[in-house]
Amino acid sequence: MRFLFIGAGGIGCYYGARLQLQGHQVCYLARGEHLQALQQNGLQVSHPDLSFNQPVDAVDIDSLQRQYPCNSFDLILLTLKAGATAAILQQLKDWLHTAEVPVLSLQNGVDNEPLIEQALGRPRTLGGLAVRIGGHIIAPGQIEATGPAQVVMGSWPNQSSDQACNPSTLEPIVDVLNQAGIPTRLSADIRHELWRKLLINNGVNPLSALTRLDTRSLTSHPTYGKTVYRMMQEVAAVSVADDVILSKQDVDEMFELISSFDAIKTSMLVDKEKGRPLELDGISGAVLQRAVQLGIDVPNTELVHALLQQQEQPSL
Repeated sequence: MRFLFIGAGGIGCYYGARLQLQGHQVCYLARGEHLQALQQNGLQVSHPDLSFNQPVDAVDIDSLQRQYPCNSFDLILLTLKAGATAAILQQLKDWLHTAEVPVLSLQNGVDNEPLIEQALGRPRTLGGLAVRIGGHIIAPGQIEATGPAQVVMGSWPNQSSDQACNPSTLEPIVDVLNQAGIPTRLSADIRHELWRKLLINNGVNPLSALTRLDTRSLTSHPTYGKTVYRMMQEVAAVSVADDVILSKQDVDEMFELISSFDAIKTSMLVDKEKGRPLELDGISGAVLQRAVQLGIDVPNTELVHALLQQQEQPSL
């Protein structure tokens, strides 16, 4: 199959390397020094179960639209920061509308799929999440990743929705990913799965950036561990705004999952250390937006979000 990864960070490059090793055609949309390194030196991926060092096909946005028809790909994957989704869909709007290629988001947050649906229509919109994977660019052209790196995907917002992508068309994609060593399953209700992942993301991502602690240090801490759990509870409280019901069992399961997982630096902590903008809007911002909509308080999320904003913009 032919895959385009829009976003060549740790997540996209790890999955792309797996697919390339199985003989599939993979193209990365990248920029800056990372793009230059990919073009000149190839891609290096270091993972406990994978060592990859090969030439890859990497392009900038102008070259993509000039050299590749949209229908030259079987699947387009969004693996860039959630805050960049709207802009990239707008930049590629005309190009994307020349074909009917499905677009799969493997991003943080719960607002990416609605943006894809708005831009391209529900039949082309696939929801997805990368589960139990940590992946980062450690130098231009070099990726470090850890974890089982599973994928959950499905028709948006669920397979029974009107005009949603037929699940039978997704089964070949799931098979290809599994054969490439990417444990993948099809979900009948991907929106619910995305909200379950937001439990973890809101629980540990902002707080890790604030405290500079990894996930294991957070969840095992006598005070921070309680805060993680409460921020997860606040996600469950606002999920009804999207017609999603998250139970106490969901919260407990996700807290246990992140507590038992390898100690990892969250993507937000890595961004903080590197002085990059934080993915606040897509994670804690999504919770705050729905809390306002519902008229309920989410004090832990609100405080951590505000403190990070203060650090980002000291003049506030």
